[in-house]
Amino acid sequence: MRHMKSTKKLGRSPSHRSALIASLVCNFIEERRITTTLAKAKMARSVAEKMVTLGKNGTLSARRQAIAVLRQKERVSTLFAEIVPQFSERTSGYTRIVKKGRRKSDGSEMAILEWVGVMALNKKKKSEAPAASEPKTETDAETKEEKK
Repeated sequence: MRHMKSTKKLGRSPSHRSALIASLVCNFIEERRITTTLAKAKMARSVAEKMVTLGKNGTLSARRQAIAVLRQKERVSTLFAEIVPQFSERTSGYTRIVKKGRRKSDGSEMAILEWVGVMALNKKKKSEAPAASEPKTETDAETKEEKK
């Protein structure tokens, strides 16, 4: 029986499970919002909140502990520099899980994991295409004026 067992196994070996969770949390730090299954989101949420708590401590030891768990120095520096300062007044509850519904292929419960109150940085924001009324080049502008 599984009495008093808090860890979900997710059908993986311990090393595969820790790598999966570290990868989810690193992607969560980078993208600010991820969509995954509900069970994985719950596990990633607990690790992400622990990393924010380490970041609020701000010591070199805390940074090294975060790197040991997440395995990516760039993501840890992003976490400590950009995300943690936004939670300076908050004591807990840094993330939110929003249920999305069931996946069509296998019926898994899907969820969105996101930061609470973090300004979303659109690093991958696509450049805005010029409006249809604005000409792209000078020759297009001349032909448009001629048609009028």
